[in-house]
Amino acid sequence: MANDNPPLRADLLQGTLDMLILRTLQWGPQHGHGIGQSIRHSSADLLQIERGSLYPALHRLEQQGLIASEWKASELNRRAKYYRLTAGGRQQLTAEKSKWDLLVKAIARVMRAAKA
Repeated sequence: MANDNPPLRADLLQGTLDMLILRTLQWGPQHGHGIGQSIRHSSADLLQIERGSLYPALHRLEQQGLIASEWKASELNRRAKYYRLTAGGRQQLTAEKSKWDLLVKAIARVMRAAKA
């Protein structure tokens, strides 16, 4: 069944992009393009991460020590930079997920609130 919702651009999700990347890497090492594809696939094509948002985020997360990278051969035998989650990244993901869950609950309360 086709999705009638337009894809959301990553810049609309600037505060959550790092969390989405960390969550994707929780399943194992992945190259940049694969990370973007995984997010797109797991969101049923609602989230499409642009290269201009993804790669700066990957570099920022690596500088913060939340992910690490190494060059390897890709599935197509091309040279690709693979990223993996570090122990610090796992801790950060847990903290971000807790904050996200709280934010979702707060927004849901506001959306359900009856007009006073």
